[in-house]
Amino acid sequence: MDLRDRHVIITGGAGALGTAVVEALLAAGVTCHIPCFDAAEAERFALRTHDRVKLTVTGSLADEAAVAALYDGVAPLWASIHIAGGFAAGPLRDTTAATLRQQLDMNLVSCALCCRAAVKAMTGGGRGGRIVNVSARAGLEWRSGAGMVAYTASKAAVAALTAALAEEVAKDDILVNAVAPSIMDTPANRHSMPKADYALWPKVEEVAATILFLASPDNRVTRGAVVPVYGKS
Repeated sequence: MDLRDRHVIITGGAGALGTAVVEALLAAGVTCHIPCFDAAEAERFALRTHDRVKLTVTGSLADEAAVAALYDGVAPLWASIHIAGGFAAGPLRDTTAATLRQQLDMNLVSCALCCRAAVKAMTGGGRGGRIVNVSARAGLEWRSGAGMVAYTASKAAVAALTAALAEEVAKDDILVNAVAPSIMDTPANRHSMPKADYALWPKVEEVAATILFLASPDNRVTRGAVVPVYGKS
């Protein structure tokens, strides 16, 4: 897959899935623009010295000014991939308003603001582009979200945002899609669930391959999809 000389923003690019996505994009010739919450996150990122990796310390992506500054600094923008988010477990009866707002900010508001900025950047030059969001299995299969209702609601909203926005911007040659992973095979998930059967979990490289296709010019017709990437789980 050849994406040479294209510029792509990857939020959450320094995380486990994000790193796999960045590695795949670099192999395809992309210049990767990765916002980090703080300098410590940027310093930890294993690919920070690559000549086609551009890191910025952005702070919260739920902040309109921070998102605007990020996207103003990238031109021309071909694709925007939104992996950044957060997780909170716990029954709704124990969930505070602060936790609910945090989940909405981290998962929905950040995604919506980045989508908005990407659409503005892509329509300005008439080139079109690709947007890929990250929902979750619970965002599609709501009953599986028992015990993590705030997270489930925020990821379901990402799925709905994806479908609605895809219809809104199709005329501008911007294809908007999302992936919905189940529990992925990451060191953090293995640590928190030591007795799980890891062989059933999708690998981050496998999820990254689906994201790469949706974000590529090879994807000419898929829009409004929320693609399950569950592996065998």
